[in-house]
Amino acid sequence: MRHLFLFLFLVCGTLLSAQNGSTETFKTDSVLLIHKAPEKGFHNDYILFIPKGMLRNKELFLLVEPNNTGKVTDSMEVHEKHAIALASVSSVGNNISTELKIPLLVPVFPRPASKELTYTHALDRDVMEEKTPALHRLDLQLLAMVDDAKKILASMNVPVKAKFFMSGFSASGTFTNRFSFLHPEKIQALAIGGFNGELILPLKELNKTPLLYPIGIADMNTLFGKEFNLQAYQNIPQYIYMGQLDDNDAVQFDDAYSETERKIINTHIGSTVQTRYIKCQELYKANGIQPVFKTYENIGHWTTSKVNLDVIYFFMGQMK
Repeated sequence: MRHLFLFLFLVCGTLLSAQNGSTETFKTDSVLLIHKAPEKGFHNDYILFIPKGMLRNKELFLLVEPNNTGKVTDSMEVHEKHAIALASVSSVGNNISTELKIPLLVPVFPRPASKELTYTHALDRDVMEEKTPALHRLDLQLLAMVDDAKKILASMNVPVKAKFFMSGFSASGTFTNRFSFLHPEKIQALAIGGFNGELILPLKELNKTPLLYPIGIADMNTLFGKEFNLQAYQNIPQYIYMGQLDDNDAVQFDDAYSETERKIINTHIGSTVQTRYIKCQELYKANGIQPVFKTYENIGHWTTSKVNLDVIYFFMGQMK
């Protein structure tokens, strides 16, 4: 009840500032918890963060950063707590939203301990084959959340552009990378970091080895009923960054990849984070995908104020 009261207070405060004709900006940071609405296409809650100083009556980009609890648990309260912190306290996405004065959406997707190999927060193959309502097609649920958030923001006199920004670090960076392959036409620009050096590849095979999702695109039509749109993907401005000392390697763990996937990656792409990262850069560029690739010296699996500022400047350059 305490959380519900808090969010109702914040929602009311936000609406009052938005409906006051003499107010041109939002006066405080506001956090809105939007409850799941299966009839609208999403079976999980999401967080909408509105930064202090955000303008009204000006078309803005919505920023989306997938949630990453960092552990498995069947407690949705834990996932909600982490999503709220990501949206409003500490994340690359919160830094972007706060500095650029744009709204931020963070889904509250579960990562259940009861299905510990289903790595929802990285949008792995297991979750994309799930049929249970809460886990089914998280990519489509996220798009439905975006549509809902646009309507909520419009009610506050905040028009939102058709395409949106995406940001992610670690598992949420992997989620963003994979999501962008499924829906490149929806994204204005994206930035990801700390993703184990492993990017989904725009290839159906490598060294005569088929590359199924999430390694490549060989079975996208079978899984998702659509082919990969290379031209649309090539048009997305991207900032992809890694710490030179980052050796956080999810590839070697069963919750992130199957044994078959692991063998393909280690054999054909790279058995370490940094060698894999270099190979993925080569394969992207060879297929006409030209992100800004940035390696940060003396940095591991974390970000710094310099990294965050570079990401902010990247998105600032895309605000057109």
